[in-house]
Amino acid sequence: MARSSLSPQLLTIIAARFKVLAEPARLAILNAMREGEMTVTELVKETGLGQANVSKHLQLLHVNGFVKRRKHGLFTRYAVSDRDVFKLCDAMCGHLEAEAAARRKLVAVR
Repeated sequence: MARSSLSPQLLTIIAARFKVLAEPARLAILNAMREGEMTVTELVKETGLGQANVSKHLQLLHVNGFVKRRKHGLFTRYAVSDRDVFKLCDAMCGHLEAEAAARRKLVAVR
């Protein structure tokens, strides 16, 4: 997509989606679901966050299209709705690793 094709409205939508991902707790929840569906209880156990906190973040992730949910008996199971979000996270991790390696080289030269 060419830069000139990004309308102000589209830029606002993109910024809002990045804002949702700018919270470490939400990234931890998404990361916990890399392997598949989880309940709130499982996410609490995996992330160490409180139940109310996990529920609040899941609602925001759901409203913004990052997670989907389905009823399974008495439980609601949550899953990442578009695994491409991990490409974004992995790209950032790769960039941070390269940056850290470059800094280590600079420190080692001294």
